Amino acid sequence: MRESLVVRLLVAVLICAVGASAAGAGVDGALPPYQALAERIVGEGQGVYAVAGDGTVLAAVAADRAVHPASVSKVPSTLALLRTLGPDYRFATRLRGPRPHEGVVPGDLLVEASGDPFLLPQSVGSMLGALGDSGIAGVAGRVRVEGPLFYDWKPDPAGKRLQGALSGQISQAAWQEVRERRARRGDDAALETGLVFDRRKTSIEAPPQTLLVHLSPPLPRILKELNAYSNNIFHPLSDRIGGPAAVQRIARESAAGIPAEEIVITNAAGAGQTNRLSPRAAVALYGALGRELERHGLAYSDVLPVAGRDRGTLERRLDAPAIRGAVVGKTGTYGSLGACALAGVARTRRWGDVTFAILNRDVPVLEARRRQDAFLAALLADAGARPFAYEPLPSPILAEERVMTHAGKE
Repeated sequence: MRESLVVRLLVAVLICAVGASAAGAGVDGALPPYQALAERIVGEGQGVYAVAGDGTVLAAVAADRAVHPASVSKVPSTLALLRTLGPDYRFATRLRGPRPHEGVVPGDLLVEASGDPFLLPQSVGSMLGALGDSGIAGVAGRVRVEGPLFYDWKPDPAGKRLQGALSGQISQAAWQEVRERRARRGDDAALETGLVFDRRKTSIEAPPQTLLVHLSPPLPRILKELNAYSNNIFHPLSDRIGGPAAVQRIARESAAGIPAEEIVITNAAGAGQTNRLSPRAAVALYGALGRELERHGLAYSDVLPVAGRDRGTLERRLDAPAIRGAVVGKTGTYGSLGACALAGVARTRRWGDVTFAILNRDVPVLEARRRQDAFLAALLADAGARPFAYEPLPSPILAEERVMTHAGKE
């Protein structure tokens, strides 16, 4: 939501109050510099915790009270997935079947799935192109699935939706994207139709061989896209590492000094009703995620959206010219439970990287978002916004990140 004129005027007025508060705190140390600001804008009793790069607490309101964090739950899930699988991890989807004869796979097409959350219509178009390059045009059977399969963001355990897509039932936009990508690579074969599944054709009993291997983008690119749009596929995706219990365990181990009851993860996407985080726990988890990213030579912006720069839930938030690109973070909304949250890192000149968590409860969603943005806008205006050195990357749906081997050449 773009800042209204009223919010801008409010921020301008509050900058003076912040300066006075900060100056007073420097003399007697009675309150953190932005404590009064947090209580005034976000609300007394609403959860706020903000810590400067040097460890200085800038605001602490109900910082130890655990509330439902909604999709901020995806932050510990991001940490757990990255730590367990590593940044080079790619999900593999293998298509196997008897050796093709005259362009037809003489039997069922076996899909060996690993839970790739990014298997989309464009992915299937790329698969069809690779199969076509191998001369494969039909299947004398049906799709059978082994392992967890998702297609177009939804579970597809029997492969019915995937079989439809492999039959060519994908949008013209997806076809066009694949054609353009193939043209950029210099592939001549045109894509017009999918595979013909015809169980009336003679099938044979023969050992299956690998016909094609489809690899997802690297894990950080997947996490970035899922966080940007707050996709709840995080929950079934967590099964790859042991489910929400593993996420909770890793989160509690990573947030040193935070009581266990302040980190409760029963749904890895934040869609359940019993997740709990305190503001200080969320800040601690951001710190742990930052260290994990640094260990791999990555930054927050590699797995989380940058406000005002990336597509998704933060695209139109904190996007005023003076502060655009200075906040990276994760939103969270669960209106029926009264939960609305924003947590992340704000880059400033005075305080360095400020890690913050704002966990509203029982505040209407639009009002909660307005308060969150107004508080951060005032903090950035007072401390001096320093945008992240970052340029948005194309979606991995469009990027050249699919690796194919086919016709048994694995």
